[in-house]
Amino acid sequence: MITIYHNPRCSKSRESIAFMEQQGVAYKIIKYLDANLSYDDIKALLQKLNYSPIELVRTKDAFWQENFADKSLSDEEIIEAMVTHPKIIERPVVVNGSKAIVARPTEKIYQIL
Repeated sequence: MITIYHNPRCSKSRESIAFMEQQGVAYKIIKYLDANLSYDDIKALLQKLNYSPIELVRTKDAFWQENFADKSLSDEEIIEAMVTHPKIIERPVVVNGSKAIVARPTEKIYQIL
C-alpha cells in the first residue's frame, strides 16, 4: 500500500491525494505534523528517497532560515531538527514499498506506482 506523508495545509500534499484518488490506487495518510516521527522513521524515509538529510529539509522555510540556516549541522543534527520541528520536512513524501519520492510535481508519483 502507498503511504502519503501529508500536511493538509499544503496544496501539493492535497494534490497528491487527489492524484491517488484519480488513479484509483489504495493509499494511507500519515499526517506527519501529528505523527511524532522518530529519528529512525526519518532515517528510513531518507533511505527510501535516497536523499541526504538536508535534501528533505524545506531550506527556504522561515523557521529553518531563522534557526538553522546559518549553522553548520551534521546529518544527525539535521535529522534531529526534523524530529523536533517536522514542519521543516519537505512534502508530500509518497512511499511505495522500498521506494519514495517527494511529489513535487505531483506527476512524480508515477515513478513509484
